[in-house]
Amino acid sequence: MSREANRQAQHPVLDRTLSLTQTTLYGLGVTIGAGIYVLIGAAAARSAMSAPIAFLVAALIMSLTGASFAELVGRVPVAAGEAAYAKAAFNSDRLATVVGLLVVSIAIVSASAISVGTAGYIAVFAKLPNFVLIIVVVLAMGTLAAWGIKESVYFAGVLTLIEVAGLLLVVVAGILFLPGLFSRFSDALPSFTEAGTTSALLSTTLLAVFAFIGFESLANVAEEVRDPATTIPKAIFLTLLISTLLYMLVIWVALVAVPLPELIQSNAPLALVFERITGKSPRIMGVIAVVATLNGIVVQIILASRVLYGLGRQGQLPAIFGQVHARSRTPTFATGVTVVFVLLFALFLPLHHLADLASRLTLLVFAMANLSLAWIKVRGDPAPPDAFVTAAWVPWAGCASCLVLFFAELALGGSA
Repeated sequence: MSREANRQAQHPVLDRTLSLTQTTLYGLGVTIGAGIYVLIGAAAARSAMSAPIAFLVAALIMSLTGASFAELVGRVPVAAGEAAYAKAAFNSDRLATVVGLLVVSIAIVSASAISVGTAGYIAVFAKLPNFVLIIVVVLAMGTLAAWGIKESVYFAGVLTLIEVAGLLLVVVAGILFLPGLFSRFSDALPSFTEAGTTSALLSTTLLAVFAFIGFESLANVAEEVRDPATTIPKAIFLTLLISTLLYMLVIWVALVAVPLPELIQSNAPLALVFERITGKSPRIMGVIAVVATLNGIVVQIILASRVLYGLGRQGQLPAIFGQVHARSRTPTFATGVTVVFVLLFALFLPLHHLADLASRLTLLVFAMANLSLAWIKVRGDPAPPDAFVTAAWVPWAGCASCLVLFFAELALGGSA
């Protein structure tokens, strides 16, 4: 056994195996699975036909932050992500720990929200109590996340292809069977002369931020990606672009195909949309939706466990969080803790409360990540030769946009 092999056997580390395709599929899986399959009804309830515009606004805000993450991952390519960026910028272990725990909270709350959505779709097939479905789903996805990163990402990659195919199926069906689908798009433009329009649009944009949660998690698998400084920036931008296009098209088809009251009340909205457009059984789309939401759960559990692992390795949490299982090469203790908290939130909080909480926490963490990069640039720290570099104004704009949305939504009432 070589000296390096002996060292890894005694102190196992994460396995650097992921390519650009696998990394992008991971990003799409955590983003799409966490969004459109479970949030259509809630978005329609807040902004009706203007919901696609809210998703576009959220995408523009997220693109600024995406550019900041693309540069930060080249400068600080470690699993702790946002926590490590805060430490690099402000040299504060305490601040880094707070940011890291916020990221973990977002992932846990997001996985919990998706678990609730998954149970709604599974209930189309299995008439079991909701809490039983949630427990089975979370424990199964937690076990998969602990099995191995390559196995988990291959699983997530296959499910991502299926869930994207499901969204494309809805879009194609809408184009074929809904006359005047795109000629009605002017109905999506909000009328700001009507009372409550601004508040509703901001509230829906906050919800749409939840639908984009995921691209930033690419930074947290940096120690498991080949050539992360160039691979992860490409994966971030591909994830944002593909997700935005799919979100806007799918939600518009849903709004045109199904009357608002029915769409808002449905626990399995895309299954209902597919049934109304095609006349086929909703079980077809129900199966795809279960796949999509399962995917979102497993990747969020991976994210939370990797941040806990990174904090443990850096001494900001007890060392047991930074331990890697010799056989699976995954942080099994951190994964187990994540699963316990996902279960607690999923069982005791409703979906829209979970989504709003995740979105608000995300905006704060994104503001801090942007501020970290802005301060690093002000300080004049040189970027590595192969790192992606964005314009100096971008992180300032990203930070401001996140804070403006956060405080404006709170001031206008939102939907707590």
